[in-house]
Amino acid sequence: MSNLKNFYINGQWVAPSAANDFDVINPSNEEVCATISLGSEADTNAAVAAARAAFESWAFTPKAEKMALLRKLLDIYKARSEEMAQAMSMEMGAPIKLSRAQQVGAGSWHLEGFINAFEKFEFDTPYTATEMTLREPIGVCALITPWNWPMNQIVLKVIPAIAAGCTVVLKPSEIAPLSGVLFSEFMDEAGFPAGVYNMVNGDGPGVGSQLSAHPDVDMVSFTGSSRAGKLISKSAADTLKRVSLELGGKGANIIFADARDNAPADGAARCFRNTGQSCNAPTRMFVEASRFAEAVEQVKATAEATKVAPASEDGGHIGPLVSEMQFNKVQDLIQKGIDEGATLLAGGTGRPDGLNRGYYARPTVFTDVTPDMTIYKKEIFGPVMCLMPFDTEEDVIEMTNDTPYGLTNYIQTEDTEKRRRVARRLRSGMVETNGSGFAQGSPFGGYKQSGNGREGGAFGIEEFLEVKAVSGWND
Repeated sequence: MSNLKNFYINGQWVAPSAANDFDVINPSNEEVCATISLGSEADTNAAVAAARAAFESWAFTPKAEKMALLRKLLDIYKARSEEMAQAMSMEMGAPIKLSRAQQVGAGSWHLEGFINAFEKFEFDTPYTATEMTLREPIGVCALITPWNWPMNQIVLKVIPAIAAGCTVVLKPSEIAPLSGVLFSEFMDEAGFPAGVYNMVNGDGPGVGSQLSAHPDVDMVSFTGSSRAGKLISKSAADTLKRVSLELGGKGANIIFADARDNAPADGAARCFRNTGQSCNAPTRMFVEASRFAEAVEQVKATAEATKVAPASEDGGHIGPLVSEMQFNKVQDLIQKGIDEGATLLAGGTGRPDGLNRGYYARPTVFTDVTPDMTIYKKEIFGPVMCLMPFDTEEDVIEMTNDTPYGLTNYIQTEDTEKRRRVARRLRSGMVETNGSGFAQGSPFGGYKQSGNGREGGAFGIEEFLEVKAVSGWND
C-alpha cells in the first residue's frame, strides 16, 4: 500500500495538511508494522466539503449507474481479498485463516446482501391514490468504524449510505487502519465519482469529534464502545444531526436441559472467537441446573484446548488482543474477577505459556459469579466468560435482561415453543437460537445501551434515508 500516509478526498490521494505520524502496531509481536498520518481539522473540513459538493449530483444519479459501480466494487474486493486478509491479520491480530474466511468474508457477504437489497428497494411508494411517499438520501454522512471487525463494519456503513444516495466521509480506527486504506483503493479503482466517498484517518478526539460536531454533516453512523457513543451523541446534539449507534454488548447464552449435548462447548468456542473481541459475543453462559456440572467440564475442557498463537500462523487458534491498552484492560478485569471472589475455572491473568511477546490473553472462565461483580456487568472484550446455573425459565429471563446492554442473546433448547416464548421476552435486538445463523440482510443492532438503528440489507439502506410525503402526486 503506497497511500498509508495519505487521505482519500474528492477522488484523489492527498497528503495531510500537517504531518502527524502515527505508528500501527502488530499485536502479534508488538512491532511497528506501518505508519499512517492522523488528520487535522483542515483535512476533516476538506473531506466534508468534497462530500457536500458531490451530494446533489450523486443523490440523483440513476439507480442503474450506482448498481454498476457496486457490482464492480464487489469484483475488485473479491480479486484483492488476499491483500485484505493479510492487512487485517497484521493490524488487529485475526489469525490468517479466520481473516480469510470470516473477516474478509463478512465484507463480501454484506456487499452482496446490499446489492440484492438495493436491486429490490423501492424509493418511491404510493401512500394513497394521490399521495406519494418518497425516500431520499439524508445527505453527508460521517462513518466511524472500529478495529475488531474492520471490513464487516466499513461495508455495513459505506455501501448502504452510497446506495441510498448519500456521500460519505469514513474514519477507520487508527488502531487498525490498513484495511480502511486498502478499501479506499478499491473504491477508487471502482470509479465512484469524486467526492462520493472520502476517507480521513484520525483518532476519536480529533477527526472523530470534528465529524460528529461538523455543521455540514447530516448524519453520524458509529460502531464502538457505549462510552464513545454517548460522547458522539452529545457532540452531534448541537446540530441535531441523526446518530446511528452500534455499541457494546454482554450477551447471554441460555442452555436449557434439553439442549444438544455439545451446546456448552460450542458456546465457549463462540465466546472465544476473534479473541472475544466481538460486541455480540456470548460472554455470560446460563445453564439449567441439571446440566450445570456437565457444562462446567465441557467449558473447562474447551478453554484449555483453545490454542493461542500469532496471527500469521495457519490454523484454528485465536490470536492476540488488538493493543497494549486492550491487553491491560482485559488483564485488569480478570484480576478484578479473582479479587471480587469469583472462582477461576480456566485461564487467568498473564500470557499463555510460550508467548512472552505480543498481546496474548489466556482463554478464561469464571464460575460462582454474582450480579454485583464487575465481570458480570462490564463488557470485557476479551476471551473471558462467566458460567452460571439457573433454575427456572423466569429466573433466566430475568438474569439475561439484567444488563444495560441488549445486542445479542442466545437460546439452546429443542422445545420450539419455549424457544419462541423466551426469545420474545429477551430485551435485545437479536436472538440466535440453536446455533442457527442470521440470513443475509438481517437487521443487526441492539436495544438499550447497545445502541440504536439497524445495519444490513434493506434495513441498512433505510438508516440513511429521509421520508418525504408529497400530496397531489397524481392530480
